[in-house]
Amino acid sequence: MISAVVPRLSEVRPAWRAAGRVLMVGLSALTLAGCLSRGGSADVTGSIGGRQAAPTSEEGWRAAADSWGKRYEANPADKQAALAYAQALRALDQRAQAVAVLQTVAIRAPKDTEILAAYGKALIDVGRFKEAAEVLARAHTPDRPDWRILSAQGIVADQLGEPETARRYYEAALKIAPGEPSVMSNLGLSYALAKRLPEAERTLRQAAEDPRADARVRQNLALVLGLQGKFGDAETVLRRDLPPAEAAANAAYLKQVVSQPNSWNAIRSLDGQGKAAPRRTAQSDTGLRVATSD
Repeated sequence: MISAVVPRLSEVRPAWRAAGRVLMVGLSALTLAGCLSRGGSADVTGSIGGRQAAPTSEEGWRAAADSWGKRYEANPADKQAALAYAQALRALDQRAQAVAVLQTVAIRAPKDTEILAAYGKALIDVGRFKEAAEVLARAHTPDRPDWRILSAQGIVADQLGEPETARRYYEAALKIAPGEPSVMSNLGLSYALAKRLPEAERTLRQAAEDPRADARVRQNLALVLGLQGKFGDAETVLRRDLPPAEAAANAAYLKQVVSQPNSWNAIRSLDGQGKAAPRRTAQSDTGLRVATSD
């Protein structure tokens, strides 16, 4: 949690709201600290239970969590209810609970690739990368590879300190889904983590120019621009999704963060909960998204 990436909530909120948050990464796209789109995680899907349109507000997600949660509690073996309930929980940042729900259903259906894919991406959310690697490896097969899962596997490899392996996953995903913005965004952040900033910028600019790209892709581009000291350019990019005053404030905060001696440590210290480091989407199910295709 993979096709296109779309914000979980329609509201675009200021990034870097809390001084204690330095930078966040997130599935197919990575995002900046604080997340412009709330509830970013390793997975975003375009629908709840494959039928209804995804909620566009926090209240809508809460209502969905309540509705699907009751159905799941009545029948934990209900796959549709489990997946939709976990999706709503992730959108509400209740990620540990989402993992618990998906773990339960995965135990019941250990060979269901759709469940394994959602479970693996949820594990990325909470920073359980080694477990995520094992689960995602069983979520598709070499003869039927899923580009969204390949992108999620790339995120895991990056976080396990295996950048070359990560890029092989991203490249494999791009062979299946050429130019997919969520995968390109993850690849760009992979370059950024390796301090290959010019390559990161080129990759993220290409991703951001794609009509399918959402705010998170542009946030990642702004991050990489800021890391190179291009704060004016970063602010211009942020203005596409934020009012001028908020874009300026975020650019100023980015400048403050980048000037700190430990900024690179912050970028690398993804904890899976969106509290540090740039954020990826591990899945994107609506044309972009999950850095998941969050």
